[in-house]
This record gives sequence, C-alpha cells and structure tokens, in this order.
Amino acid sequence: MISRIDRANAIRMLSIDAIQKANSGHPGAPMGMADIAEVLWHDYLKHNPNNPNWYNRDRFILSNGHGSMLIYALLHLTGYQVSLDDLKQFRQLQAITPGHPELGETPGIETTTGPLGQGLANGIGMALAEKLLATRFNQDNDTIIDHKTYVFLGDGCMMEGISHEAASLAGTWKLGKLITFYDDNGISIDGKVHQWFTDDTTKRFESYGWQVLPTIDGHDPVAITQAIEQAIACSDQPSLIPCKTIIGFGSPNKAGTAACHGAPLGDHEIQLVRKKLNWSSSPFDIPESIAESWNAQEKGTILEKNWEQQWQHYQSAYPELAQELKRRLNQSLPEDFSNKASQYIKSCQENLQDLASRQSSQKALDAYAPHIPELIGGSADLTGSNLTLWKNATPMNSHQMTAHDNYLFYGVREFGMTAIANGVALHGGFIPYIGTFLVFTDYARNAVRMSALMKLHLIYIYTHDSIGLGEDGPTHQPIEQLAALRMTPGLHTWRPCDHIETAVAWKHALQHQKGPSALVLSRQKLPAIPKHSEQLTSIEQGAYILIESEKTPELILIATGSEVHLATQAQAILTQEGYAVRVVSMPCNTLFDQQSKAYQDSVLPASITNRIAIEAAHQDFWYKYVGLSGQIIGMHTFGASAPAKQLFDIFGFSVENIINISHQVLKKT
Repeated sequence: MISRIDRANAIRMLSIDAIQKANSGHPGAPMGMADIAEVLWHDYLKHNPNNPNWYNRDRFILSNGHGSMLIYALLHLTGYQVSLDDLKQFRQLQAITPGHPELGETPGIETTTGPLGQGLANGIGMALAEKLLATRFNQDNDTIIDHKTYVFLGDGCMMEGISHEAASLAGTWKLGKLITFYDDNGISIDGKVHQWFTDDTTKRFESYGWQVLPTIDGHDPVAITQAIEQAIACSDQPSLIPCKTIIGFGSPNKAGTAACHGAPLGDHEIQLVRKKLNWSSSPFDIPESIAESWNAQEKGTILEKNWEQQWQHYQSAYPELAQELKRRLNQSLPEDFSNKASQYIKSCQENLQDLASRQSSQKALDAYAPHIPELIGGSADLTGSNLTLWKNATPMNSHQMTAHDNYLFYGVREFGMTAIANGVALHGGFIPYIGTFLVFTDYARNAVRMSALMKLHLIYIYTHDSIGLGEDGPTHQPIEQLAALRMTPGLHTWRPCDHIETAVAWKHALQHQKGPSALVLSRQKLPAIPKHSEQLTSIEQGAYILIESEKTPELILIATGSEVHLATQAQAILTQEGYAVRVVSMPCNTLFDQQSKAYQDSVLPASITNRIAIEAAHQDFWYKYVGLSGQIIGMHTFGASAPAKQLFDIFGFSVENIINISHQVLKKT
C-alpha cells in the first residue's frame, strides 16, 4: 500500500531533479510543502485533469510562485497534460514549465504568480466571484456554483503590504470558501526571517476577521487533515492555516537554511536526499504504484460528470438563469450590446455636451451597464471623484450579499483592489472595472502589469489625469504615469478628448476581451467636438484626423484629452494666418500602432515632418510620433499647487504657446 510519505516524496524528488537539471530554481518550498500538498490534492481538491477548465472546479493558487516545481509536479502526477519531458524542460525556452507559474502556458495553472502576495489577492478575488455568482444563480437546493479557493503562501507573501490590503477585505466580505495555508518556515533569501519579520501574523489575521487555526506541524498528515476539515466547516470566515515546515525537508545539509531557498541542491546533496528519504528510483522515475495512487483523472471525470447532471437539471428547471450563466461563463456579451452602444454614441454626437471626461465616463456607464449584468465596479475610496457608481447600481453590503450586487467599496487599497479585480476576472462570470486617481496607479503598478501579462478582461478608470486637477498640487498631479501605462505591453490606454471619444473608449474596452483597458479621464470640463460618421468609426483605430486643412498640410498638431481642444483653437488661428494645419486626435496610441501602415500613413504621412505633440504629461513618450525634429509641448517637471487654468498657462498649454511653437517650426521650413 502506498503511504502518504511516498506520494509526498514523489513531489520532492521530481522538484529537485527538475531544478538540478535546469541548474536554476527554488527547491526549498516544494520540499517543505509537499506533505500539505499531498493531503490537499489527494483528498480534498475538486478538479478534473482531463478538463482543467471545468467551471465548478476548486481553484488552487501557489502565491509563493517561486516554488513552481511544486505545482508542476502535482499537475504531472495527477494526470494533467504535463509530461516528464515537460518537467525536464523546466525553465527552458518555450517550455510549458516556466520559472514561475504562468496563466495560459501550463494546463491547470489558475493565475500567474511570482510577485509575492498577489496570488493571495487573486485568490480573494476568485472567492469573491464564486460567492457573488452563487448568490445570483444558486436556487434552493440547486447549488450549481459551489467550489472553494485554496492558496499556498509564504513569509514573503505575508511581508508584502498587499497581504494586509487584500486580507482585510476578505475578512470583511466573509469569504468562507477561501482556505489559505501559510508556509511558516522562517526562511527567506537573506536568511532567518526573525531578524526582520517579527509580526504576530496570527493576531493580524484574527483582527481582519479570519478564522485562524492553531499552528500545525506541516509535515503531519493527520494535523493537516484536521485543519482542512475545520476550515471547510467554517462558512462565514476565510481560514488561515499556519503550518510550521522545514524548508528543504529531506536535505541533510541544507534543510532549514537559506541555502536551499533559491538554488539547486547539487548532485551530491541530492544523493544524500535520496538516501535519507529512502528513494531508490533514478531521476524523474516515479514507481508505477506511486504514480497510480496519484492519478486523479478517473476521479475528476466522475466529479465533473456528477456536476453535469446537476447542470442538466438546472437548465430544465431555470432555463433563463441557465442561459444567462452560460453566456457569462463563455465571455459573450449580450447580443444587442453592440447596437445599443452604437446608438448611445450616435446620441452623444446629436446632443453635444461639455463635460469632464470622468462625467462622460459615468454617463457611458449609465448607458451601457444596464445591458451588461456581469459588469462589476468599484473604487479605492474615490467613488464620488472617479464617478464609477452608475445609476441604479447596487453596492455590495458585506453583511448580506444579494443577487444583484454589482459595486464594491474597496477602501484606500489601490494595490489590493487591482489584484483582487484580477482574481475576479480570472474566475470568470464578471467583467470588473475599478477606479482611482491616475497618480495612484503607482501604488497598483505591478498588479496592472500582471493583468496585461495574463491578458485579462478588465477596465481601469483613472481620473484626475493631469496638472488640470489643480490645487491638490504635484503630489496628486500625474506626470510620468500615463507614459508608464502606454509602455505596458497589451494594455490599451485611452485618453479621450470629449464625451464622444469617452463613449467609444468604453464600448471598445467592454468588447476587447484579450487584455485590459485603461481609461484616463479629466477632472475639468472638456468642450464637445463635433465629428462626422467616418470620424466616429476611426476613433477605435486609435488616432484619426479630427480637423483637416483645405490644402496639403504643412504642419500636424497631435494631441490627446484636454489638449485636443487647445489644438483645434490653435489650428483655427493658424488657418486664418494662411497656414495649412491638420489636427490629429490620438486617444489610444496602442490601437493606432496596430493599424495597417496605409492607415498610419494616411493620418501621419512620413512626408510631413513638421509635427507638434501636445499633452500635459511626460513629453518623452511623443518622440516616436513627432521624430527628433518635431516639437513636444509636454511636462518635464512636476506640477504645482494652483488653479488649473493658471497651471496650464504656466506650463505652456495655451493656444498662444501652441501658435508660437508652430511659428517656430514652420519658419524652419
């Protein structure tokens, strides 16, 4: 009979063999957490290796993602399409076993982890999504949505500040199906953590409203089993199971030290591990009896088949709900959305309004949200400033969730909010959008990056987009943040110039499912600029000719957001002076860069080198569009505390300055 230690040792040996072959990796965590993983994955985790995307599966997240060989070994052993050859290619080019778990690269990976703490926040978002979907779709005894979220995390995750932000919300939201395992091994890269990490972690989580179980021996299967049972029994609190483990368990000379944290054990030490663990098999060789005891394909197929029977009954009993749930899980927008959105955009053209683009965003939400029930919004304590609460939205009450809740108050937690929203998007069934000031994207930066890396469908609302926010001063006036967003691969960053472009930006963001979108919006009012039908279509191409000269242009003014109107005013005066000037609005440079060369040349012909970019943000971004011979009216310092109009004049964002710079450019030619 195969023992638990045999199965756990299979994880350990596959991990250290793959890391040794790659000559790179982190063997300590897989060796130390193998016993916990064995109990959870063998006895409790509800999943189907034959269908990694079965919707009602439990979610498992390795927040301490540097220990990636732990999950790769588990996926291989339980029957996922992760072969021994894949393990042998650990950390190699184009392998499905990269250095840290990556969504989309490996079957069975639920989220990309590595930046510590974010996996925990992702798990909280998944557990929240499960709870909200269950509240919406489960009927009486028909619990069609019913699964748990399990998270492994380590000391590094606990030290990161995001653990505070996210865990605090998890307790407030009473996420009883969230179960976390804290690998308390006391070691990080620099050595024993008691020198710099003296928190009472259990008291911290108790204060968040979590069920914190007594610390267990993470190498005792009985204690692990009892803790999991106790966690499962608690329905109104997330659970933290602190597990005392020995990093590098089984290594005679390196266990319990930083030496096994982030480096291969070495051939000699691995031989000693084999001897100590009584493992006689050669590298990558798992005895057939142990392999059979791990295989979860048959069990997973039965689990999914039983759920499919429930689903068939649910579809018969609640056809409308079933159809709606199916649509949402398939990530399909309602059939009539595109037409509804186009009608709204047309109405914006017919009823021009001078609005701050944050106000335009709220109006777009008012128009679109009633047609998209999966839309779920929120803000980091700036709802009244971001204008993210749409008409008739239902804010969630943590004490009593309802079937129609679709708005979250995240509090002042930009990083936690963003990583949680990533988890909601990963879980499926929702399109999350979240808001804060543009300058505070710095707090959330890495989670924004992760959403782009994972190609998640979510929408960022970033308001107070420039020095135009005025008196709050340089601490709140973004300068470099817009360029940072634009340089993030896969992130569509919009800075619309009026309510029409804002409506189009929202429509595109809702329909763009292959990555996140950021809508960068103004605090101050922006004049509406009429557009003909061809221009309305061209907005989604990222840049378009807003005003054309009667003759071949001798100067192109390129602008975004609040500066577009300044460009149009300057163009009118320059035209009266006899110059031929084109105005290009570029609300989303990423989309423009994706257009055909023919379209790009039609907007910005190579033959017209007299170009001026105008934007109240860091100027260096614009050289790619104006060239080294072009001019940029932008920011190269921080802002100042003063009314917006004064700031725009002081920093050169005035019609007069645009005309003066235009004269300088034109005189050179």
